[in-house]
Amino acid sequence: MRAGEPEAGLPLLARACAADRTNPLAHVHHGIGLLSAGRAGRAAARFRRATALAPAQPAGWINFASALLALRQPRAARAAARRALKLAPNDPAALRALGNGHAALGELDAAVSVLSDAIRAAPDAVDTWIDLGQVYARQGAMREAMECMRRALAIAPENGAAASNLAAFGLLRGEQEEALEALRGIVARNPNCLPARLNLANALLLDQDAAGGLEALAGTPPPGREGAHWRAYRALALILLGRNTEATAELDAIPEPYGDAEILIIGRRLHLADRAGDPGAGALAERLGALIAEDGAAILEHRVIACFDLARHFLRRGAQAEAFAQWTQGHALLKRVQPFSREVHRAFTDATIASYSAERLRDGARAANRDPAPVFILGLPRSGTTLCEQILSAHAEVHGGGERSAIHRLITSLAGQPLRADTVERLAGLDAGVLDEAATGFLADLHGLDGSARLFTDKMPANALHLGFIGTLLPGAKIILCTRDPRDIGLSIFQLRFFGYHPYAHDLGDLGWYIAEHERLMAHWRAVLPNPLIEVALSDWVHDFAGTLDRVLAFLDLPYDPACADFHQSNRRVRTASAAQVRQPINARGLGRWREYESYLAPMLAELSPL
Repeated sequence: MRAGEPEAGLPLLARACAADRTNPLAHVHHGIGLLSAGRAGRAAARFRRATALAPAQPAGWINFASALLALRQPRAARAAARRALKLAPNDPAALRALGNGHAALGELDAAVSVLSDAIRAAPDAVDTWIDLGQVYARQGAMREAMECMRRALAIAPENGAAASNLAAFGLLRGEQEEALEALRGIVARNPNCLPARLNLANALLLDQDAAGGLEALAGTPPPGREGAHWRAYRALALILLGRNTEATAELDAIPEPYGDAEILIIGRRLHLADRAGDPGAGALAERLGALIAEDGAAILEHRVIACFDLARHFLRRGAQAEAFAQWTQGHALLKRVQPFSREVHRAFTDATIASYSAERLRDGARAANRDPAPVFILGLPRSGTTLCEQILSAHAEVHGGGERSAIHRLITSLAGQPLRADTVERLAGLDAGVLDEAATGFLADLHGLDGSARLFTDKMPANALHLGFIGTLLPGAKIILCTRDPRDIGLSIFQLRFFGYHPYAHDLGDLGWYIAEHERLMAHWRAVLPNPLIEVALSDWVHDFAGTLDRVLAFLDLPYDPACADFHQSNRRVRTASAAQVRQPINARGLGRWREYESYLAPMLAELSPL
């Protein structure tokens, strides 16, 4: 069994048990084998027999608790674990079983306390570190959760569960590319690592990659909790692909009780009911709302997703107030793992303005290249950056690079954590040699994307914060600054579950303040940046598409290409929240929408009033 050969091990354990039916240890070992093979019901029977034969031995009770948890009987599991602890106080395995029982019942504070006791009793217990980290994640304490996974990996560097959980927690904190890369690596090394495959599928589905999600979950679903999540993820992928009948079949195949997968299952069923006009959608929405409100019902990420799913349900029914309440709840949950500090961000902006003055950008060190290939399309999220890139990427001489993390990674490697005042000061102090070396690597990677392209776009919105560094690194780069009514930007950001690091988005007051602060920095760049810069408002595309296209192409020294006008017919993959919009012809639906929600947006509008 320990070698991963259950087909050879289980018959031998069964024979041992049959040969000595009064030996409790034989029943325990057979039960452990059955449980590891996913046969929790039969395992529970073996453990129950062991406790009957030797009620004063804790091993039977500890393993019985584990089997009951697998059978989704948390109260009985907690009782069995307590029985074991009475027999063996401070036993780390009994403490772990009790902690997991508390966690399954949603008693998260108690679970943290007991699992911490278990670790003190056995500091090298990898599985207990993983269990504690998962409980912290459900509480939204992501720093502590990630530290638990790191402690587990320090003990067992090849542990796939700890590594995949660490990547998944990073995804929740906004480290999307890093998480996908890590999860793909784990699955490549160990295709049988269930946590990695599940987390990879979840990450791909959040990225709207339904085909990739299905590929990650190819094969027979595992038993138990993992199997319920497996089928729920497959159902979402099928829904995204329009294969609703198959999605329903996946959901119907999940046995009750659903445990913490229920929030996923109900969310999928609600989506299908809305599509079909099913009158039962109301009851599903009510149940989904109850699960969202219950701290122990599901992991934080699933509760957040459910908030935005439920908001879409209410919008379909014209229930604006209920939809806004769900957006607010979703952001409140996200705020737990992405806290925002106005003081820290103000210090960053002040340092940026001071460090990259007109004099620094005119007379200070910079890289020697004048390569005109990089084109940075930037601005606040939801300002039209995706639309602008989609239009330009249709041009025969342009490669659309999407939201590249290259600038972020360069800043991190050269000066430390981005968005900090001290990091900006170190960046501004780099000499020409360092900038030349960094620019050479950046440009080599850029040109390697497409040997036939003349221009390469990078539409990472956050690059707007780093234009001083970009100006010293790439003096020949051109900048397209996308703008939109800040009130529409704020509403659009608040209505969406953004992936990436957007801590300012989770409170309406902070959101308005951040937009105003962003505009203060953009005013500085307009005044001092030596790179060529053009501003394009979203309304420009709507009201004068042809004239705006001519203006942008002239700025980039590109000839007219009729494909740009048919941008919405492109099959190019778009990995942003605007993916659906840029598949449609230009329209004015996104202009002035904030007025429909004016009464809900008061905290944001108050911060925006200076603009």
